[in-house]
Amino acid sequence: TNRTERQDSQPAPPKCAEPEPHNTPHKHETNPANDQQLNDINVPAGDWSWGAIIWTSVGWSISVGLGLLCCIYMATLHENDLWFSNIKEVEREISFRTECGLYYSYFKQMLQAPSIQEGLSDLIHDNLTESKRTINLLQRMNIYQEVFLSVLYRLLPIQSYLEPVYFYIYTVFSLQAVYVIALYLTAWLLSGSWLAGVLTGIWYILNRVDTTRVEFTISLRENWSLPFLALQVTAITCYLRPQLTVMVWLMYVTTFCFCLTWQFNQFILLVQALIIYTLDCVDFLTTTQVTTLYLVQVSGLLSVWLLQFCNSMILGSLVLSFIVAALFIRHCQSGLKTGNLLVRLGKLLLHSAMVLLLTFTINYLAKKALQLRSDEHIFKFIKSKFALGPTRDFDASLYLCEEAFGLLPLDTLERLAGTLLLYPYILTLPLLSVSVCHVSWTMLTDSNTGEVRVVAFRPDVAYNLLHTLFFGLLAFSTMRMKYIWTGHMCAVAAYGVCGTELWTLLLNALRCNTKLRLVRYAVPLVMIGCLYYKFWPKLMEELSELREFYDPDTVELMTWISTKTPKQTVFAGSMQLLAGIKLCTGRVLTNHPHYEDKDLRERTRQVYQVYARRSPEEVYDILRAAGADYVVLENSICYERRHRRGCRLRDLLDLANGHIMDGPGENDPDLVPASHPRFCEAIKTDTAAYTSLFTRTFQNKTFHVYRVKKKRKKSAKSSSEPGATQ
Repeated sequence: TNRTERQDSQPAPPKCAEPEPHNTPHKHETNPANDQQLNDINVPAGDWSWGAIIWTSVGWSISVGLGLLCCIYMATLHENDLWFSNIKEVEREISFRTECGLYYSYFKQMLQAPSIQEGLSDLIHDNLTESKRTINLLQRMNIYQEVFLSVLYRLLPIQSYLEPVYFYIYTVFSLQAVYVIALYLTAWLLSGSWLAGVLTGIWYILNRVDTTRVEFTISLRENWSLPFLALQVTAITCYLRPQLTVMVWLMYVTTFCFCLTWQFNQFILLVQALIIYTLDCVDFLTTTQVTTLYLVQVSGLLSVWLLQFCNSMILGSLVLSFIVAALFIRHCQSGLKTGNLLVRLGKLLLHSAMVLLLTFTINYLAKKALQLRSDEHIFKFIKSKFALGPTRDFDASLYLCEEAFGLLPLDTLERLAGTLLLYPYILTLPLLSVSVCHVSWTMLTDSNTGEVRVVAFRPDVAYNLLHTLFFGLLAFSTMRMKYIWTGHMCAVAAYGVCGTELWTLLLNALRCNTKLRLVRYAVPLVMIGCLYYKFWPKLMEELSELREFYDPDTVELMTWISTKTPKQTVFAGSMQLLAGIKLCTGRVLTNHPHYEDKDLRERTRQVYQVYARRSPEEVYDILRAAGADYVVLENSICYERRHRRGCRLRDLLDLANGHIMDGPGENDPDLVPASHPRFCEAIKTDTAAYTSLFTRTFQNKTFHVYRVKKKRKKSAKSSSEPGATQ
């Protein structure tokens, strides 16, 4: 536990900026009348007294300590859950589930290459990830982190006492320390007290189920990128206090790292750009601040575009189109923020309509010019999610049927309330929102011409408020996005507990404003004490629970593939399993979980016909067109029970093929019975129609592997609809 003692003087925030008063002069001017409202407990950054230096140093030290505590906690949970240090190498690699295994395989591939140059060349001209295709992995995927770590591991003198897998996972766990420190600093900057940072770090750790999933999905791209996003938010918070040139560079570096490590960066930056646009519309930011923030985003994206060999998906992103449109329309409408209320509202509505129209026009033209269709599955998913009707599109249904892409479950809020996080958060939001709305209304009704205008609200607080609101809405609509929201939620709730603004309102209402300093220290200390008393025994009990990785069927399959098949053999199967095959055996794949490519999505849908009602000839043609030598069938998919009817993979395939689904229940009237049995079931009967095309070579309780014969027997008829156009 981390304990702090009451001090008579308030510590200074981190030395990135001088603290601003609650009522901050803004825009083209300063207003000396507001200086008297400066919070008396904020020590200016120029205070170099011994007390301030020691107190601030304690705050920084605790931030590092909390970060390391989180890192060690996550690493211990991972070790205890898998007994990672004692299982075999193949079991360790199998523990990198789904797409995590695919990403880690490139780290392993780089280490096994004869040299760094040859390893990079193999990634740029890869013909193992997708059979019959040579692709540039550095362009297609966000795997520069794997490349960087592999080069670092080769260069550092640590090979003799640290295994590559530990170097990899310890790096990811260390980023969790960076994440906690970034949230800590954001709370400190907002509140002026590092006690808010302590509370933030404790809440993040206690709510790890909802703030991170790093201990069981180590290689997931978000585990690499979210720490940099948190650092970027800290830099923006710092930049919006006064303007500091160094903060612009820090914002650029963190934005660049965030974009480089996650393929969904453009959608997160789009939300962030909308936040900046909203603050600009209600006059919370200066023209220089708005332009700088937009240009930082553009610079980060374009830098990644260059590193990813001019990836067209970045140029065709909606966020770039929006920023270009917003800056262009803003430049053309110089008198946007002048006039009375009705005039300003009319101008804002017209301005927003023009920005949206120009955004979609630019984006449409860019995608047409680039012939870009890589991200269309995302928009199909969004359209299907909010269209309030069923869809038969295979790609959209694949997302919609996953729990992670559904609405946020209510038990999430129950868990957050159990750690005392939700209550201060839901009290802070409405109070801040009312204040922002009041100030915004005042600005809109101000009849000044823009020569002198004062905003009685801190822009850094306004930014963080909109950040948590926008990403909160995103989290409620799509559960997987909650990990972007809940971490920042900890910082906002801690600001509500330790900040001066909210306590000032409450104590003034109770006529006890002389107790402000006592309350700001006492309440967080009491909360920290309660959390320690309630959760410390649970944490110790959780850390004492020991389990062991156990998946003998998958281990048996990987061992058989490694020992019984040639190195260049091509395997077909589910995306998740093939990622593991790539990592454990190095064999060639027909498809994989990285879904951001139209041709790959089409090939995946075709390969998945092994779980549909298709004739053996049709399936054979599909697999041979993809270059498959073996196909792996999984009982867990063929006889799936995890999803409800209509969301099982075989149901999605039946609907896409126009066939009636299995089991009792309603079917759309236009669906027809299939003329063939389900392939994954019928092939196990070993009838002549199947044995003439496929040979069973391996099976256990979970997997059945069939070799796809090179040539058909003369009795086998060609399919009228081969189903693949490779």
